[in-house]
Parts: sequence; structure tokens; C-alpha cells
Amino acid sequence: MSGAAESPVSFRASVVRLPKKGMPVTIVASPAQRTALAREHGLLEVKKFQADLVVSPWKRDGVSVSGRVEGDIVQECVVTLDPVDAHVEEDVSAVFIPEGSNLGRLDVLSAGEMILDPEGPDAPESFSGTHIDVGALAEQFFALGIDPYPRKEGIEPLVTGDVEGGGQHMGTLAEKLAALKRRG
Repeated sequence: MSGAAESPVSFRASVVRLPKKGMPVTIVASPAQRTALAREHGLLEVKKFQADLVVSPWKRDGVSVSGRVEGDIVQECVVTLDPVDAHVEEDVSAVFIPEGSNLGRLDVLSAGEMILDPEGPDAPESFSGTHIDVGALAEQFFALGIDPYPRKEGIEPLVTGDVEGGGQHMGTLAEKLAALKRRG
């Protein structure tokens, strides 16, 4: 796992001598970490971030991370720009193998084509050293659970194309902007 910047909820778990049943890891973000998460993901606020994970040995020298990440966030409605409360809850599941491990080989056909199953498990990620940043992994799954187009309850989505009735519903903010454009 590599990234340019360290995660606000970075937690480097040692993968040396993991118990067979796994090592439980719980990450609860502090107020400063929640503020950094909100800034990182374009949110108004992160009220709660918690990851409950288990880091376990996988095959001979790999590592499996599984568990759940959840959070309470405040986003900006894409139509009205009002705050919208949301709950994020995602299952976390990933496998890591040491760099250069034979476990990371993908099946390749004789013509040089790879066999990929879109419904199958993700390919293992490689790591080097003796630690894996399970906090950064939890943040990745947290980000997957954030609605990219949050709308306040009861607000209709913007419609810019031709609607069946021939009209174009644009929402109150878009209508106000269009009126300003006409005046200007």
C-alpha cells in the first residue's frame, strides 16, 4: 500500500508474528483527525469515524484485513447547498502479500491475456517491511461509502435534459442562477 500523503487516521499494524485468530484493531478518530478527514473528503463535518478490524495471517506470508468502518458525516446538498447528515457503513476486506511473493502472480493465458473475474475477490496488494497502514485502508473504504451526490430529503434532483412533459425542472438554486443570468 503506497500513497503520497499519510492518512489522517493512519495506524500502522505490525504483521510480524500475528496470532492465528488475528489481531483486533479498533480505530476511533479524534476531533483533529475528524477535521482532517472532512477536509480530505470535501465534507462539512465528520462527527464520527470508527473502524473495527482484524489483522490475520493469510496463507504462508500474506496478511488479511477484515472488519467494518462506519462514520457519521455532514455533506452539502448538491441542489440546495444545505447541510445533509449521512451515515457511512462499509465492510473492509483486503489481502496483502510481501513484495515479490509468488502469491501475487495473476493467471496469464498463453496469448498474454490476464484472467480477471469482476465479481471475484480483488487481487492482493503488496507491502514491504513489517507494518501495514490499516488506518489508511479503513479510510479508503470509508471514502467508498460517501454519497458523491447527496440531496436533502424531499429535494428533487436537477434535470437539465428534455423531460417527458417537455419541461425542464432545474431546482430552486439553478432557477435563481438562470434568472440572474437573464438579467445580466
